[in-house]
Amino acid sequence: MPVPDGLDGMRVDAGLSRLLGLSRTAVAQLATEGSVHLDGAPAGKSDRLVAGAWLEVEFPEPARELTVEALPVEGMRILYADDDIVAVDKPVGVAAHTGVGWSGPTVVGGLAAAGYRISTSGAHERQGIVHRLDVGTSGVMVVAQSEHAYTVLKRAFKQRTVDKRYHALVQGHPDPSSGTIDAPIGRARGNDWKFAVTADGRPSVTHYDTVEAFQAASLLDIHLETGRTHQIRVHFSAIRHPCCGDLTYGADPRLAERLGLERQWLHARSLGFHHPADGRWLEITSDYPDDLTHALAVLRDA
Repeated sequence: MPVPDGLDGMRVDAGLSRLLGLSRTAVAQLATEGSVHLDGAPAGKSDRLVAGAWLEVEFPEPARELTVEALPVEGMRILYADDDIVAVDKPVGVAAHTGVGWSGPTVVGGLAAAGYRISTSGAHERQGIVHRLDVGTSGVMVVAQSEHAYTVLKRAFKQRTVDKRYHALVQGHPDPSSGTIDAPIGRARGNDWKFAVTADGRPSVTHYDTVEAFQAASLLDIHLETGRTHQIRVHFSAIRHPCCGDLTYGADPRLAERLGLERQWLHARSLGFHHPADGRWLEITSDYPDDLTHALAVLRDA
């Protein structure tokens, strides 16, 4: 088909995402694989669309449907449960749900193994999931059990009425000790699995307060106004105070070794939201796991 006038001048990934209803990541992957052509020539994800140019997109064969395996998850505790929702304490090394490239333990699979009946809303492998935590991040996560809860909580997260609190141990001492980081986040150039502060990224706002200061690091209480992938890790890396242990985003490996960290010191401390059934305010809190507690003990004993 010819490129519509309304997409003239847009990047290939942004324009085709809007045109085809796909994510920018999916379009970028198609372009990387040589499946997008403009006037017969291969187009890269950052190339610009030209109105009227002949656009050809070749789609791969449909992938097999991802399945949910009901497997117990070691260390995953139930923090709260009723007929509508279940909140878990997600351990590190556990994904929210099955995905391409991930075959390890999942929150969805762990709940299924524990006998919880999760909402059937959402894609099959993501049923009941209303928000996610990174594999390398521990802490509280809520899952919908009823269809009504799924609808209400998805809307609450989208409208930013959920109070999401994280604790992070970052290198050095942010100045000011309490503040706001307002910087757009997009995919890092040349790396689809890493993010960065970029001029054309999505609006991202992080508020923080220092809870405790050590010689080499600071423990922060963080309130997310938005919920971008890797938001906390990217924002504090951008101001040169990466999360301790977060080697992907520039943390000092020597300090990580000293603290015994094999992942970023980042914990989803609490979630506050109106219960989807009766509207009462519910706040669920998660304690630090052993590896994060150990790192703090090392700093306090220094």
